[in-house]
Amino acid sequence: MKKRIGVYICQCGSNISDYVDVEKVNEIVAREQAVALSKITMFACADSAQNEIIEDIEKQKLDAIVVASCSPKLHLFTFRNVAQRAGLNPYNYIQVNLREQCSWAHSDNPPKATEKAIKLVMAGIERAKYSQALAPISIPSVNSVVVVGAGIGGMRAAIELADMGSEVFLLEREYFVGGRSSQWNELFTTNETGREVISRLYKTIMEYNNITLFTGAEIESKSGSVGNFDIKVKIKPRHVKPDCKLDWDKFKKAVEVCPVEFDDPFNFGLTKQKAIYKNFPSEFPEIPAIDVEHCTKCMKCSDICSDIDLNQKEEVLNLNAGSILLTTGASPYEPKEGEFGYKKIDNVITLQQLKRLIELRPDVLTYHNKKIQNVAFIYCVGSRQVDGENRYCSRYCCTSAIHTAIMLKENYKKINNFHFTRGVRTYGKQEILYNKSSKQGDIFFQSFDDSPTEVISVNGQTIVKIKDILTTDKELEVVADLVVLVTGMVPRQNNSINKILKVPIGRDKFYNEIHPKLRPVETVIDGVLIAGSCQAPLNITESVKSALSASSKVNSLISKGEIELEPTLAEIDDESCTWCDKCQSVCPYNAIDIKEEEGKSIAVIIESNCKGCGICLPVCPSNSIQLIGYSDVEIESMIDVLAC
Repeated sequence: MKKRIGVYICQCGSNISDYVDVEKVNEIVAREQAVALSKITMFACADSAQNEIIEDIEKQKLDAIVVASCSPKLHLFTFRNVAQRAGLNPYNYIQVNLREQCSWAHSDNPPKATEKAIKLVMAGIERAKYSQALAPISIPSVNSVVVVGAGIGGMRAAIELADMGSEVFLLEREYFVGGRSSQWNELFTTNETGREVISRLYKTIMEYNNITLFTGAEIESKSGSVGNFDIKVKIKPRHVKPDCKLDWDKFKKAVEVCPVEFDDPFNFGLTKQKAIYKNFPSEFPEIPAIDVEHCTKCMKCSDICSDIDLNQKEEVLNLNAGSILLTTGASPYEPKEGEFGYKKIDNVITLQQLKRLIELRPDVLTYHNKKIQNVAFIYCVGSRQVDGENRYCSRYCCTSAIHTAIMLKENYKKINNFHFTRGVRTYGKQEILYNKSSKQGDIFFQSFDDSPTEVISVNGQTIVKIKDILTTDKELEVVADLVVLVTGMVPRQNNSINKILKVPIGRDKFYNEIHPKLRPVETVIDGVLIAGSCQAPLNITESVKSALSASSKVNSLISKGEIELEPTLAEIDDESCTWCDKCQSVCPYNAIDIKEEEGKSIAVIIESNCKGCGICLPVCPSNSIQLIGYSDVEIESMIDVLAC
């Protein structure tokens, strides 16, 4: 039991001391027999305060410390490092949360906040008395990474990881790399095309011996844990020989003879696609593919091109990796039928369709053989929904719409752009585009959430109506030749990956990071990280920054050959355990197995999987499980203080 405990009560500027009488807390705490010293500090996390704690530990020979300040999510490792620098085991430091759980929670009742603060600190002291000197657990790690998704973020992450010496397996579900970016021509704000960016990244990837790209690839199963994942990958056949040297003229003939036609997803249904396809000459890999869902195996294409092999079979690969990085991206929101006239009025399209239309009709903008002059952009379709699921702002859409409007004006001259908004959000340097759009004569309207823009068809004309708050609620109408729905981002459909990896999903249906500021690319599944627009709506620049951040984190995790894990794990008492299976059935991390020892079956903890969540403790009928660092004696002593 610890007998010389140091207690540090933080004012946190005034975040704590405005509502908690820290002097009173300090006075009562200092009377405790095991407390060797108790101090009030303005900011316990400040360098000067940290140095003072180190000096106290050394001079006063403290055997444990209690820091009563803010959430351990913010400064757990700060004060662990302080203890370590002073020669004290970092697990003999206890954090008490007086800010989020006390002063802020009870700001309306300072006397009660003070009373609660005293009990919280006293409970922390009790736990410190029984705290153990623990050492992190080390497990071996292979220096290889599976990157799932070969969009711009995934490719950039693969290059960065390869540069740092990791072996990279880059998986792409589709037959071609580039994700959504391959569908866009000019990008804001560089005016570089999506294809140019993808081409440059792909050619760079091909220069690395430690990057292996698999297209048509999906994860089928995962076993193991951080540092040593065993991953089965299913590879769909391309039905074209991998060493094919594409003869573009011969390929065009093979496409012509194919009898199958369906709406082309690359052009968002504006054109038709054949079962054998390659969307554009510079699409990578530079080998065509056959859509097996639509192919009838009539063999007409293989009669023309000997490189077509309709007998190719599905393959399954086994990959070993220390970490998994998800860069699966997002999709544009698909409006519901009738939403702002979509699929009901024939000249209502999405922004994505317009961007493809500009490339398909570079000289004269037409739709259904009608020349377009008045274009109405309706913003926030599928974002900031008042009654729908997507209440978030997708962030990129305003800029994308305005950039497209500028392109329209530059390409077709006499176009009139009308923007029906709920407030324009062209943040940062993108404000320059908004200014340019305004100067070129674009007209902006704005409505409130409770009076959305309306699209109606009257006598063959499409009319867009708005109650415009910029003109003091005047009802205005525009006769539009083309109505463009500026749609937000929604997560990709990754149901199979979600079931296999069990990455948590937030209320917005995007993947959830542990903490948006402190751990922005990590998930609660050790070794599984996220980057790019699979975790939130991001533009290309932001996705790349996220991918670089995740690459750095992955490298720091697996590059040393071993990984340190928290020692706060479940621990089995072999003598009292009789294996009832209850602990294994409730464990969400597959961290409990069965073993035979001295003729009886007992539970065993898989240390690399255990998160120390403690869910197995209450279901054990023989109380054979303890949580290291949160033992029964520690928790019960805290309860005794809090209950008195």
